Amino acid sequence: MEPEIKYEQELAEEDKPPSTKPRPATAWQVAVIANLKGETAIPIDGPADAGAEFDRRETIDAIRAAIETGGHTAIFLPADDHLPYLLREIQPDICFNIAEGIRGDGREAQVPALLELLGVPYTASRVLANAVGLDKTMTKRIWRDAGLPTAAFQEFTTGMEALNPDMHFPIFVKPAREGTGMGMDDSSIVRNEDELRRRVSWVIENYHQPALAEEYLPGREFTVGVLGRADAQMFSRRPGLYGADGFLHLPVLEVDNGVSVTPGVYGHAAKSLHPGDSGIPGFLCPAPISMKLASELQELAIQAHTVLGALDVSRVDIRLDGEDKPRLLEINTLPGLTPGFSDLCVIANAAGLSYQDLILEILQLGASRYGLVKPQPIMEYKPVRLFHRMPAMAPQALR
Repeated sequence: MEPEIKYEQELAEEDKPPSTKPRPATAWQVAVIANLKGETAIPIDGPADAGAEFDRRETIDAIRAAIETGGHTAIFLPADDHLPYLLREIQPDICFNIAEGIRGDGREAQVPALLELLGVPYTASRVLANAVGLDKTMTKRIWRDAGLPTAAFQEFTTGMEALNPDMHFPIFVKPAREGTGMGMDDSSIVRNEDELRRRVSWVIENYHQPALAEEYLPGREFTVGVLGRADAQMFSRRPGLYGADGFLHLPVLEVDNGVSVTPGVYGHAAKSLHPGDSGIPGFLCPAPISMKLASELQELAIQAHTVLGALDVSRVDIRLDGEDKPRLLEINTLPGLTPGFSDLCVIANAAGLSYQDLILEILQLGASRYGLVKPQPIMEYKPVRLFHRMPAMAPQALR
């Protein structure tokens, strides 16, 4: 008879992955996982704005403090090549993931993939949605095939491809797999094929990835926060926040690029400015729009989020075309969380949702997917809808 193989016993204690069993305590040990500006190594061949998406230490500290107001403990773990070993050592109950990743075409999915491999619970979207959401071309293909409105587009991988005859100038060109306005400035808007070829070649050469070209949308620009999911009321700390569809219908934020350092473009230069700086765009939240348009933008953002399989939280960018019809631009499945500064935080504040509640809702919804939160009966609630408030200038927002 073959001897029984007891694999786990043969493993050295330090080689075992973190335990996947939920702990009985109501207070969790939470690991905040992120890439820090100035501390995360950037690839040598990266573009000049590489690392623009990384978070500052103040943001990490704010998230940790907010988590601890819920009775939990929170530590910071840097998202680098030491992370697997730190996870094995710390064995957190759940990870609050905001890591952008360092390299590769699906870098925002790297930490979720590692956590899936180790069986460690974590917040926000899972592997596939994070990978697809970073790829703007793939995202637009999915939205288009689902019947959601987006501008005509074409991806260039070599720069030599023939221009699709259905594309019309002016055209906007940007890296296909970046965020935080990286690779976007006033030269992103091209008006003829010579300009298009030069810009596409510049993107491919500097960012080592395809260039996405899409018809330029001349209308107003908005960003819409998405928080919740179909069963959010069953697991939320504040179930009355959510509507019957399970989502909190947050106020819409308008980005006024007319006064931007790069007029008409919400690019990296504009996003790196601070309140009071010259050339900063205007930010209005709630946006000065009709309730009808606000509701349309909210519903469109939720559809865009759901179709991609995003979970619990995201932020969707939308712009109006020449006929004032909304068109989806892109989604951020890991929206910035700098208090009073990032788009989602400004939007939540306009809805009367404190920073602490925003962070704890994201944490609670994530934990509920792993059995760390017991479901509660769904009651009849009147959801929060505050987009009809008089608009006020919002502070500079980082994506």
